[in-house]
Amino acid sequence: MLSLPLSTCLRSRSAALLAACALLSACASTANPRDPLESYNRAMFGFNEDVDKAIIRPVAKGYEAVTPQVMRTGVANVFSNIGDVWISLNNLLQGKPLDAASDMGRFLVNSTLGVCGVIDWASDWGLEKHDEDFGQTLGRWGVGAGPFVVLPIMGPRTFRDAVGWGVDMMADPVYEIQHVPTRNSAAALRLVENRAELLPVEKALEEAALDKYAYVRDAYLQRRRSLIYDGRPPRELDDESAIDSAPVAGIPLDAESAVSQLVMLRVNEQMAETQSALPKPSDPTE
Repeated sequence: MLSLPLSTCLRSRSAALLAACALLSACASTANPRDPLESYNRAMFGFNEDVDKAIIRPVAKGYEAVTPQVMRTGVANVFSNIGDVWISLNNLLQGKPLDAASDMGRFLVNSTLGVCGVIDWASDWGLEKHDEDFGQTLGRWGVGAGPFVVLPIMGPRTFRDAVGWGVDMMADPVYEIQHVPTRNSAAALRLVENRAELLPVEKALEEAALDKYAYVRDAYLQRRRSLIYDGRPPRELDDESAIDSAPVAGIPLDAESAVSQLVMLRVNEQMAETQSALPKPSDPTE
């Protein structure tokens, strides 16, 4: 069987991703400025949901059921430790040398005293875990987010984050493993572990979302904006971005918090609409 170098495969994937983004932009409508590809996105979102329900979610639930919590924590710590090197570089590219030094310190501590990252001593010692990627770096450099897009299997992105994700893949140590079965096993294990961590969020999302796609989209855009500005996004005045800035209020959000705040925002809006539609009581003095 013909085997191509990994770098060539990744370059091909990135080129295909950019080509797909260009094709989608050519088909874009202007119904929603933040989501001009909504028809395509909803269809792909539905496809991803079907794949998740049929394959990924059952595997994640099985993994959660048979794997002790201490072992799952160790697996998550190992992949988190591997990512700290790339996080450190992105912090440096964003002009945050102290955070970059902290991330590299985390990697050194956990890779040695933490037995290749299995134990997270760095967090216990006050070295904060950061969450950075090249999509955020592009955002800090002033690159616009571009349209929202749902990628096959990988889920929600913006055009900027899709390009950043391609760079993240090329810098990912897991994809540099030359032994193909080991590389694929590590990538699959990380996917299943990440999916298992999201299982507790599902109930809140399913109960809250009348339109699950819209909630996931808004939560994703809100959280990404919060991450780019390190939890302190500037307030924007236009109506389309108000949902991105108003609920955050300077606090970084995880996916569950974002969904919860979006639910409250929608409830408040519906209550205001209901109250405005009710007839006003007559004045007893008249």
